Parts: sequence; structure tokens; C-alpha cells
Amino acid sequence: MHLSNNFTRAVPFLFVGLWSTGFIGARWGLPYIEPFNFLFIRMLLTLVAFLGLILWFKARWPTLKQSGHQMVTGSLIHAGYLGGVFAAIKLELPAGVAAIIVGLQPLLTAFLSKYFLGQSLSQRGWIGLWLGLVGVVVVLGSGVFEHQFEVHPGALVAALIALFSITIGTLYQKRFGGGVNLLTASFVQYVATAIWMGLLTFSFETREIIWDPHLMGALAWLVFGLSVSAILLLLFMIREGESAKVASYFYLVPMATTVEAWMLFDEQLSMLALAGIAVTVMGVYQTQRAITAKV
Repeated sequence: MHLSNNFTRAVPFLFVGLWSTGFIGARWGLPYIEPFNFLFIRMLLTLVAFLGLILWFKARWPTLKQSGHQMVTGSLIHAGYLGGVFAAIKLELPAGVAAIIVGLQPLLTAFLSKYFLGQSLSQRGWIGLWLGLVGVVVVLGSGVFEHQFEVHPGALVAALIALFSITIGTLYQKRFGGGVNLLTASFVQYVATAIWMGLLTFSFETREIIWDPHLMGALAWLVFGLSVSAILLLLFMIREGESAKVASYFYLVPMATTVEAWMLFDEQLSMLALAGIAVTVMGVYQTQRAITAKV
């Protein structure tokens, strides 16, 4: 039991560490492949990985009704979110701007949770969420807004699709996705995602690929590090915690990505960015304390 409790406490931080590498993997892979084709191949490889895990652990398959719910979740959390983010970056929306838009997710989740799940936050919880958002804007804005840039309307739409997809998908999974084995649930979700990405790449892309080692490495990491490990951790958190509490951890993702980019790509990490990271951590801490105190 002691080990189980330690693992449960470590899950959010493991998730943030893995999920934050998504932008890094996209940055390494996208120069050599189109975004929807990238995601299509990633989904096919992920399905193979999950099928192996399902056979190994002899996981129970969901019912037809449960599978339908998981298809909806997959269409939102994976297809809508990943497709939106990758398309926005490909349309030259700065990654920092995309992260700020998607960074609205915890606030949007807390707002919609009241209507979807009947969950509400205290004043302290709302203060924590707003602090987290301010920190994200400070960190990303410290580098993004030093230079002028033009926003392609399609890129902005894609980023907003990603924001609403991950938010509504998380709430939908919390309400309708319970009681399903995480392995088989993930497999069904990725079937839906593969269908969507296949339709998009065969409809709008040339599907030309340069099989560079950077692309192959990015694919391997995004499959096993994110599509398998991080998603299982996310589904576990959704099942075990309140939606607003889970969503607040997403504020830490841009912080971790910023530090990783500084370490891997020698990107500047200013004192203002460090202050923003501190504010974000404080905001997440306040939100977690508020929800824990309510429970």
C-alpha cells in the first residue's frame, strides 16, 4: 500500500515530465514529414505497442457502448488536440503562442466542470488557476513577444481546436469513460485517432517523408514516451482525481518544456522566465491545496 501511495503521488510529475517533451519531439520530427502523416504513422505504431501490452496482460476489452465512449475521447484528446497543435506549428504559429492558447485549458476545464460534472472550485482554487496562467504567459511571453510575428488565421483556429478538444475530451472521459481497462481503452482511442489522421493525411497532404534519424528518434520517443506512458498516466489521473485538479498540472508542462529547450537547444532562459516558473508552481500548489482541503 505504501508503494502504491508513493506511486500515486509521483504520477502527476511523471506525466508532466513526459508530456512536456511533446513539443521537443514535434520540433525534431516535423522538418522531415507533414503533420497529419507524422501523427498517422505515430498512431499505427502506438496501436502495435498497445496490442502487445493487451495480449501480455490479457486485458479485458470494453463493451460496445464503452468502446463508443472511448472513440469519442480519442477523437478529442488525441486527434483534436494533437492534430490542432501540430497543424498550428506547421502553419508557423510560434510554439510559445500555441502553448499559451492551449494553456487556457485548466481555466476552461474548471469553468466547464461545474456544468458537465457538478464540480466547483473555491476562491482559493480560482486564484491558483489564474496565478498559473499568469506564470505561463510570463515564461512564454518573455521570449515570444520580443519579436513581431504574423498569425495565420488557420493556425489560430487550429490552436483553438486543440484547446477545446483536450478540455472537452478530459471532461468526457471523466464522465463517461470509467470502469474500462486503461490499456484497451487507450487502444480504442488510438483506433479513432488513426482513422482521423489517415483521412486528413490522404486528403490534404503529399505524404512525402525524409527518413532522417531525427525523425525516427522522434517517432520512437513520441510513441513509447508519450502515446503509451504519458497517456496511461493521464487516464489514471482522470479516473482518480477531480478534473480541475488534473488540468492544473498542465500549467507545469510549458515550464518543463522551456527548461528542456534551454538544455537541449540552448534557448535563452531569462530571470523573468524563472520568475514566471515560480509563479506557475505557486499557482498549481494553491489549486491542489484548495481541492484537497475541499475533499
